[in-house]
Amino acid sequence: MSYGDGPATDEAPPPAPRLDTARLWAGGVMTAGVAGLTAVGAVLLVRGVLGIAVFAPEGDGAEGDGSTGLLAAGAAATALAATALLHVLILSTPQPVRCFACIIALVTAAIVLLPFRTSTGLEPKVGGGAVYLAIGTAVGSLLSAVARGATRRAA
Repeated sequence: MSYGDGPATDEAPPPAPRLDTARLWAGGVMTAGVAGLTAVGAVLLVRGVLGIAVFAPEGDGAEGDGSTGLLAAGAAATALAATALLHVLILSTPQPVRCFACIIALVTAAIVLLPFRTSTGLEPKVGGGAVYLAIGTAVGSLLSAVARGATRRAA
């Protein structure tokens, strides 16, 4: 006897994907490294090439000050937190990569808008937003690919 909306079938539901946890977290650690390097590279581009003083006073040069290191560490920590979120989504949701991509896109959009709440000029606001956008894009795209590589359909 079937209690569902359609006729009863003998077909089993498709097997749940199998997660390679070690591969997921190895990819997450690598993504954290890339996120930190992306932060440093983006600051070097915005400060050194474009001449926009972001994350430090203008006199601190192309590298900025200690805040550049904090930004890189924060980007790496964010990538690890995103890996933890991705792990939970893979274990609990039917379309984890799609859900993860939506979450990352919304969080990145919110973070990109943060510099626009400050009282600095337009250039530092746009420069700061661009740095955050680069970090969010790197984390989101890399971890989405890591998720696809760390999950396999059971046979």
